[in-house]
Amino acid sequence: MDLPPTSPLPSLFVSHGSPMLAVEDSPTGRFLDRLGERLPRPRALVVASAHFTHARPIVTATRSPETIHDFGGFPEALYRIQYPASGAPGLADQVATALRNAGFPAQVDGHHGLDHGVWVPLRRMYPDAGIPVIALSVDPSQTSEWHYRLGRALAPLRDQGVLVVGSGGFSHNLRALDWQHAHAAPYPWVTAFTDALRDRLLAGDIAGALDWTALPEAHRNHPTTEHLFPLYVALGAGGAGARGRLLHRDVEMGGLALDAFAFDAV
Repeated sequence: MDLPPTSPLPSLFVSHGSPMLAVEDSPTGRFLDRLGERLPRPRALVVASAHFTHARPIVTATRSPETIHDFGGFPEALYRIQYPASGAPGLADQVATALRNAGFPAQVDGHHGLDHGVWVPLRRMYPDAGIPVIALSVDPSQTSEWHYRLGRALAPLRDQGVLVVGSGGFSHNLRALDWQHAHAAPYPWVTAFTDALRDRLLAGDIAGALDWTALPEAHRNHPTTEHLFPLYVALGAGGAGARGRLLHRDVEMGGLALDAFAFDAV
């Protein structure tokens, strides 16, 4: 789907899959290569990452955040990759203030770097690393509604040229994947869940999307919630009445759904 220029920017949800997404040729990698060019260039990025979890919202304010290689068992070349984007301490303070005003006990962290849920998709979207980046934590012990409200507090940033991104996975059950066959057909239980959730997002059925545990095979697709909840941050950041626009869909290894969405009220 094309992304016509909009004001404000939409919010985005992207599925980042394996860390090998940073270097491998794949349908999702090629989609991300084009995605940054299809949007007006933002002045900053706020990324809610599945790999940055905390019991309260943490906003990074590191001036020169390190590239965190928070994974194991991959080719050595992957560990040499750096994504040298700058941070944005002033914007981090603004984000934390907005979250506190919405009732969240947000804190600023001036030392934390960028985990692979942040830098892997951004390396494909914005390879020049020329846009300041802030990471935002998620809390798997909370609910989809909590993360939706977190995103709603960030929605005004879109009027300021800030792109809010949720980085996770549309389904994420690593134990069930067919690791030997990247192009294995989607499992029926993955299709049942992802079709249902996708339909609700595209219809603007926010209540139905938030009630994710009522969808078919919900816990089989997300035995843990850290990869799902960035979706709801992005949905909330799309603003009141946000409706999803499907930008990309693919399934790797039978069970890793890699849908991507834009959210806004257009």
